[in-house]
Amino acid sequence: MDLKAKMPSKVESIAVAVGDVIKSGTPVAVLEAMKMKSPLVCPIDGTVKSIAVAVGDRVKPGALIVVVE
Repeated sequence: MDLKAKMPSKVESIAVAVGDVIKSGTPVAVLEAMKMKSPLVCPIDGTVKSIAVAVGDRVKPGALIVVVE
């Protein structure tokens, strides 16, 4: 499952690493938009396969953040 940004944002933090096994509801990153911090939560159980961003990156809507399988 591809987890993507919903709005233009800055990556504030990343809470997972490649290879982590996570449960549904796990926050994988925090995105900041308009001075509001919003956690990006994984809706499925799985394993983190890749992380497409780094802390401090600015992303556009639809930008890939994390891939979970």
